[in-house]
Amino acid sequence: MSLLERVDGETAAVLERYGFDAELFERLRERVASGSLSPQSNVIGRDVEPPRATDLTPLPEPGSEAWRQARAAGLEALRAGRVAQVVLAGGMATRFGGTVKGVVEAVRGRSFLEWKLGETAELARALDAEIPIAVMTSFATDAATRAHVAERGLPEPLWFSQSVSLRLERGGELFRDADGRPSPYAPGHGDLVERIGSSGTLAALRARGVEVVCVSNVDNLGARIDPVVVGAHLLAAHPVTVEVAEKQGDMGGAPARVDGRVVLVEAFRFPPGFDQNAIPVFNTNTALLDVSVLERSYELSWLYVEKEVDGRTAVQLERLYHEITEHVPATYLVVPRAGPRGRFFPIKTPEDLERSREALTEMLETSVLD
Repeated sequence: MSLLERVDGETAAVLERYGFDAELFERLRERVASGSLSPQSNVIGRDVEPPRATDLTPLPEPGSEAWRQARAAGLEALRAGRVAQVVLAGGMATRFGGTVKGVVEAVRGRSFLEWKLGETAELARALDAEIPIAVMTSFATDAATRAHVAERGLPEPLWFSQSVSLRLERGGELFRDADGRPSPYAPGHGDLVERIGSSGTLAALRARGVEVVCVSNVDNLGARIDPVVVGAHLLAAHPVTVEVAEKQGDMGGAPARVDGRVVLVEAFRFPPGFDQNAIPVFNTNTALLDVSVLERSYELSWLYVEKEVDGRTAVQLERLYHEITEHVPATYLVVPRAGPRGRFFPIKTPEDLERSREALTEMLETSVLD
């Protein structure tokens, strides 16, 4: 009997609709049971060093010659329809009291998704250009996100969704919730790399002439499509640009030299004893990717993550899309995190939103075309 036949009907329907891979699940479950996937397997077992100063590329200062060149290159690409936006609006909708974050009111009565889609639409109108938008949802956010776009009359994006998997016990057995049912989850934004292609979204973007996609979280309103950032990516001539910002006590993923090559390393993957404070910047989870990068397949690492679910510890296996920096050259673009041109305003909780509203308003009142 297959796993789909052994779970309740509602769970089976979710698994089938969102691309559950039973064979992959069994292989990964066996690795958890054997201990080959564990907290220890997350840790990089190679030589890790902080990046050099020359490994980081500052965003050009406004008014400088480098800024004018980047802006011109970005405007040309945008007007030619070569740039699209991809908004990551998936996950599990758990940090806002179970409310899907993209539909939450952010500033001036507009939701996060209204700002993300609306700002891009306004830029397209100002440039008399087409800037396609694609939104990646999950089984937990898809219905509410689509309904919100329809209710608010927002520009209809291209839609695709993360896959779905089932949580495990530490020993590899199937985790069951308080009602005795299997517990589905969305296995990380690493799904972007596969699902944008398998869904047909990448082909649709290619058909419109798109060559570069700007990827950002739905809760980061600062990660707008900016001609200067687009131009900086194009002029750097690397297929990937990762936006990083100066640390202010942050301990997220960061660029590091692994066996001499600069890649993005998630915080919990650094070797024990490595001083993460020696790295002055961190990953904002905003990136620009040449479409050609997403037309290839990659062996992204499955990471072991423990979560508290119904007061118990559950195991999730996740992948992160920025691990493609292990496979293709990347530019690490240092961007301002705050101020009117700030590009990093992460909102993870309602308290974050209350603290950030004034700064968000200042930023949103500054046009990227100024």
